[in-house]
Amino acid sequence: MATAEQIKSLIRSHYSDDLERFYTLALQVASYEARQGHTALALDIRNIVDAERKKAGPRVVIPFPRDLKGLVLTEEPSVPLAAMVMPTEICGRLDRIIHEYRQQNKLKSHGLQHRRKLLLIGAPGTGKTMTARVLAKELHLPLHTIQVDRLVTKFMGETSAKLRQIFDMIQQEHAVYLFDEFDAIGGDRSNDNDVGEMRRVLNAFLQFIEQDTSDSLIVAATNNPKLLDKALYRRFDDVLYYELPDSKQRKTLIANVLALFQSPGFAWKKILQQSEGLSHAEIDIACRDAIKVAILADRSNVSGDELLQSLKEKQNTHTK
Repeated sequence: MATAEQIKSLIRSHYSDDLERFYTLALQVASYEARQGHTALALDIRNIVDAERKKAGPRVVIPFPRDLKGLVLTEEPSVPLAAMVMPTEICGRLDRIIHEYRQQNKLKSHGLQHRRKLLLIGAPGTGKTMTARVLAKELHLPLHTIQVDRLVTKFMGETSAKLRQIFDMIQQEHAVYLFDEFDAIGGDRSNDNDVGEMRRVLNAFLQFIEQDTSDSLIVAATNNPKLLDKALYRRFDDVLYYELPDSKQRKTLIANVLALFQSPGFAWKKILQQSEGLSHAEIDIACRDAIKVAILADRSNVSGDELLQSLKEKQNTHTK
């Protein structure tokens, strides 16, 4: 059964008229019972909470604590899954995550959880942040981006406490949470250059993510998988690897971005050769730079030479 502290907290939240806190604690009790093998009881508690929430009407969005201001960026994304230019495997796995989320009640009725803790690995600009935006859009949720590098550098000595506040919000505020530059706190604990503070931060994160039982999606993104502690991988439901786009994906991406600005008779062979080795983001920026050149020249089409020049400029940034 629920612990004594959980029962006392439930009673306090009830008499303080903190309904949202009461719901959160009730769901924590449900999760505790599920871990004890009492799946039927856990499901009954969840169903009661869901029914009462519907009666109470839309939930008021809970603001982030003042001392997290500047560390969490919130947006309402508008990028659908159809806009992503990714390998079929990645799109299929994202579609499965979305489908499981939408059918989570069916899964919970069988004692199962939907995929909601994701680790995204890949070079900068290959679509990790866009993935978080797409998931938020498709699931009609806000996207909260935690700037992990600022969390660590600005609050050294308090990072674990800040992480606890963030995970409290994950429990209370249903959303997609993106931990960007995740390796800033997920570094290998065996690293000789590591400091004791960061080992404690990583241990705290491992504990928080393992204990988290919310319905929010937690997305961690990193450019440096070699820096990650091996214990992290098993805390995530899915690990997705992102690569630079192949020639087919580059052609689709360029055609999508240019759209009506594309000139007939593009020299695709040269364009695809010039774009090789660039990320999705770099190709996107190069296309938009070429569009700006055409607009400022009072033309409605981007020439192949203009696009080649923009792509060449992006390539040059790799060699300097």
